[in-house]
Amino acid sequence: MKNITGIAFQIILYAGNGRSSAMEAIQEAKEGNFEEAESKLIEAGEELNKAHEFQTNLLQGEANGKSTEINIILIHSQDHLMNAMTVRDLATEIIELYHHKN
Repeated sequence: MKNITGIAFQIILYAGNGRSSAMEAIQEAKEGNFEEAESKLIEAGEELNKAHEFQTNLLQGEANGKSTEINIILIHSQDHLMNAMTVRDLATEIIELYHHKN
């Protein structure tokens, strides 16, 4: 997919999926379902990896001298990815706290 807006939307899609899975993981841990919580964290990681692949391809292109058109949707996609990664990291810690509580 060469269209920068299309790439940005793929990042948004996969980052959003990852964030949702991380939030679901927290809810599962809250209910004491730690195996399901772990499964949701793995799912979150897989989705975030897909988003990160699109981002990495853009970064590699820049490093190789291929300029990338910057637009607000691309910037928005980067915000989504970084926030989703933070939510996943915090979900891991929250689940650990729930696990030790029980």
